[in-house]
Amino acid sequence: MADKHDLRHVVSDAPRVMVADGSKLVRKLIGDTLKKELPDAEIIGCGDIAEARLALAEGAVDLVTTALVLPDGDGLTLARSVREAAGQSYVPVIVISGSAQEALEARAFSEDITDYFDKSLGQAALAAFIRGYVHPAPIEGARVLYVEDSKVVAVATKRMLERHGMQVQHFLTAEDGLEHLHKFFGRDDGDVGADLVLSDVYLKGALSGQDLLNQLRGVFGYGKRRLPMVMMTGDDNRDNQARLLREGANDLVLKPIEERLLVTKILFQLRLSKMG
Repeated sequence: MADKHDLRHVVSDAPRVMVADGSKLVRKLIGDTLKKELPDAEIIGCGDIAEARLALAEGAVDLVTTALVLPDGDGLTLARSVREAAGQSYVPVIVISGSAQEALEARAFSEDITDYFDKSLGQAALAAFIRGYVHPAPIEGARVLYVEDSKVVAVATKRMLERHGMQVQHFLTAEDGLEHLHKFFGRDDGDVGADLVLSDVYLKGALSGQDLLNQLRGVFGYGKRRLPMVMMTGDDNRDNQARLLREGANDLVLKPIEERLLVTKILFQLRLSKMG
């Protein structure tokens, strides 16, 4: 993971957008559509995974579109390469394919894929689809279970999220957060008690944020889409950050918190979770 100054998001002044497709014509069509939505964007066309990896090594990207099948692999492999690149864990990777729907129904997409778009819907629909990522709209009423042991930090962050239409339930300890989730465990209607969990890694009390993460993924058995979890940390140790992602954190936000970055990350995860 990169430090906070390297963590950019889609709504930057001059975003770098990668378009990966084996067809030069398709790359141009998608690139032209992206240019309409992002006039200042740098469009990076890649004909295969090898070219994409070279581009990733040159610098971070803000959005990736990829074909499902590429000359030297597939879009899932490319998505994994994006996630492995420093600072790219939260970047939306969108599959654009004529067989995207079939792949979705067959559960062929990994959790590294943020979303999909079926080519048969046409360029106008693609423009509208991309607009949702470029200018993400609030998800009104989304429930965020927030664990933070500093009341001062919690008040500021809670107000930050509520300004974007989210409902925030704050707990001072991981134990209190787990007690709330236990009340919903096994409900017939499938409600798990929150749409997303946001937690500091280091907490007062017997359990840390990492323990909370392990409980959600292990004891409760909630996958990353069933109950997304975003971790906040002041630890810039990349090994520690990578460990949290391996253990099931959907994403990380480095302290001090930047509002637009935090909200963008949370909206990405909420949208992803709605894919089911």
